[in-house]
Amino acid sequence: MTKKRKITFILNPKSGTTSKAEVPALIGQIIDKDLFDTEICFTEYRGHAAEIAKQKAEEGVDIVVAVGGDGTVNEVARSLVHTNTALGIVPCGSGNGLARHLCVPMDIKKAIGMINSCKIDSFDYGVINGMPFFCTCGMGFDAFISLKFAEAGKRGPITYVENVLKEGLKYKPETYEVSDDTGAKKYKAFLIACANASQYGNNAYIAPGATMKDGEMDVIIMEPFTALDAPQIAADLFMKTMHNNSKIKTFRTKTLHISRKQPGAIHYDGDPIMTDAEIDVHIEPQGIKILINPEAEEDAGQPNAVLNAFSVFFNNINNVREDIERQGHRIQVINKVLLRKLTKL
Repeated sequence: MTKKRKITFILNPKSGTTSKAEVPALIGQIIDKDLFDTEICFTEYRGHAAEIAKQKAEEGVDIVVAVGGDGTVNEVARSLVHTNTALGIVPCGSGNGLARHLCVPMDIKKAIGMINSCKIDSFDYGVINGMPFFCTCGMGFDAFISLKFAEAGKRGPITYVENVLKEGLKYKPETYEVSDDTGAKKYKAFLIACANASQYGNNAYIAPGATMKDGEMDVIIMEPFTALDAPQIAADLFMKTMHNNSKIKTFRTKTLHISRKQPGAIHYDGDPIMTDAEIDVHIEPQGIKILINPEAEEDAGQPNAVLNAFSVFFNNINNVREDIERQGHRIQVINKVLLRKLTKL
């Protein structure tokens, strides 16, 4: 007879957008009792999920399942790194970035049912100034915008992101010195994001080609943009075509050091904290075991050919518009000089 695996579900009653009142009953109905000995724990305060997960890993529990939003998932996951206990996810949040990247069903019943397959694999995770992250981390405008993605919910993500990006026009870009194993470069940027997975959540793909199994992070640098650029950036996020946008610079690396002029906010999986001017980010390869969908391990994150063609077309239009604007500015300057000279005649 096969030995039963021990599995603990950690529920945060206050996180996410979905009511969890029915979840304990669904667990009892759906989880295969011949395969698992099941326990359900409820969190009572911030950080409690991390404490429970750490305790269960020390007790040798085989799987700890985070039932909640991205914050609950991060709390549980960071207590399971470099242990033999696997992370499971039943997504009940508004963003659900890691669950979406790993193709975990958004339907609660299906997500619980997927656990019975018990397929487990190892994945990378990232660390920013000592704080583990599993999807993305970032700074600048990113520390603000990642929270807005998680709040978008059913309010129309593309329109909402457009509005957020327009709010970003009020933010002054910072100058960052970014160093990796190829050397150091200075960038004037609204945000710098480091992606272990492909998206923020809500299918907003900041790094469409990112995978959690390559030992590297995708670094995304968003340069200053205008109100006219905002709709295209928003569309590219949801069409998986950020790589086509002229305002975006990307590269991959295992380690990163970022210097800025003064302390400020950073975020890890959407959770903001204040930190100093020096920021270190690195990837821990294959550092966490995760229970996965047996039918699709990771979201491939590639745009279809039609969406990609549209993105290239509209970004080319934006480039032409920018050239016209620059030429128009030059003409205005020349006109002013000519007018000054004429008034002196």
